[in-house]
Amino acid sequence: MSTPLLQLQDLRIAFQGREVVHGVDLSIQAGEKWALVGESGSGKSVTALSVLRLAQGAQVTGRCWFAGEDVLAMSAARLQALRGAEIAMIFQEPMTALNPLFTIGRQIAEVLILKEALSASQAWDRAVDLLQETGIPDPARRARSYPHQLSGGQRQRAMIAMALACRPRLLLADEPTTALDVSLRGQMLDLLDELRVRHGMAILLITHDLPLVRRFADQVAVMEQGHLVEQGPSTQVLTQPQHPYTRRLVDSLPTRDVAPVPEAARMVLSCHQLEVAYDQPLEGVRGWFRRGRYVAVHGVDFTLQQGQTLGIVGESGSGKSSLALAALGLHPAKGELSVMGQPWHGRSSLDRPLRRQIQVVFQDPFSSLSPRMSVEELVAEGLLVHEPGLNADLRRERVIQVLQDVGLDQVQFPGLLRRYPHEFSGGQRQRLAIARALIVQPQILVLDEPTSALDVSIQKQVLQLLQRLQRERGLSYLLITHDIDVIRAMAHEVMVLKDGRVVESGPLAQILSAPADVYTKRLLAAAA
Repeated sequence: MSTPLLQLQDLRIAFQGREVVHGVDLSIQAGEKWALVGESGSGKSVTALSVLRLAQGAQVTGRCWFAGEDVLAMSAARLQALRGAEIAMIFQEPMTALNPLFTIGRQIAEVLILKEALSASQAWDRAVDLLQETGIPDPARRARSYPHQLSGGQRQRAMIAMALACRPRLLLADEPTTALDVSLRGQMLDLLDELRVRHGMAILLITHDLPLVRRFADQVAVMEQGHLVEQGPSTQVLTQPQHPYTRRLVDSLPTRDVAPVPEAARMVLSCHQLEVAYDQPLEGVRGWFRRGRYVAVHGVDFTLQQGQTLGIVGESGSGKSSLALAALGLHPAKGELSVMGQPWHGRSSLDRPLRRQIQVVFQDPFSSLSPRMSVEELVAEGLLVHEPGLNADLRRERVIQVLQDVGLDQVQFPGLLRRYPHEFSGGQRQRLAIARALIVQPQILVLDEPTSALDVSIQKQVLQLLQRLQRERGLSYLLITHDIDVIRAMAHEVMVLKDGRVVESGPLAQILSAPADVYTKRLLAAAA
């Protein structure tokens, strides 16, 4: 065997004297495809971050060899030259990794100017080419967009374009396809594999998505609570797991346990001919005097009954999240839309009672949770608004109970109520977001990719929690997802969106077993 491109030897990581990664040994050759798998909090991401010495406040010991150099002993100047050029990273949450003050194109171009000394015009042209290569439609226009103007999947693809800009020798991909729909997920994996072959690049994929591992990785390493418990060829590890923890991961698939919708169930949410549009700049001189208009949702009709789940499926940019924002009264829309029989008025005083009835769990929990608020403050905030008469002790009791409902307790997390979002893994932050939505006991939950950031076992637990809450409380869910397994486990009705239009809708069994539209068939085939 040749010298490994990356070799970890007895890698140990501690925070404030508490060790969280315990003696990891891993060897990756040039051109190999590895996956690092484990539940949230298992140490996957912090291990990858430590390869580039990006884990803030961490005490890292052991050896981390890259192409014969010990990264842990590198000077600051050598480390700066290494990052982005020889080792690149795709971060899990693009909304927090991208600068909200600069356009996507400028951020990608900046990497090329700094690392490859391209001129500003050359770097911009290359940035547009990279966006096109990652499958973003109309890349020249999207390059001029800011992160908040892109869908979750488009932001993730922009992150991938930035990471691949300098053709690194090693790519650390931390959940790179979490925000992508099933068809684009496959395209992105194919793109990464093509670039790996072309440039001899090695890839370390950090993920909780076992189907993704089966499709992409040649080798897999499994982490549990900071220990590397099993590693080897992915076909062997995932079909014949030896460690009990690996076997439990392989067996963690969403299961369906939902009650049928009662015939006399009342209508809780309805819309007719809904249209959602955004202002956008026009090119050239025209943009000096007026702005254009981009229609994200065209004439959509749907209804949602008490105790029902409506699953909304579509590729990134299809209008799913725009539809959710309109339903929540967070973006103006044309047409008729009512929540519990009442329309949104666009005035805080009039809309406040409806805010309690319909809550949301966003796709990206880190950007939806204030980094300056503790867990207790975050979860209790809704009670301060909607139940101001509760005293501090009763509020705390409600907070502790809802945290336990989503799988977070003070035994597992000492000082839980005083912690801050950055102290939790991605999956644990998503559970905090769910608790925050449930605290005011809403009638409707808008679930925007509610399990996309969760590992497979926690995903199953959260879906079981949502199913139980629906049965016990008659909750209604507007479920937005690209995960067909989640739709299969949760939805009563399915609506398929493409380019902001409904191409097909109907009962779950009809859509999944006998789809009528070619687009729906393609989505289902990509998820198989």
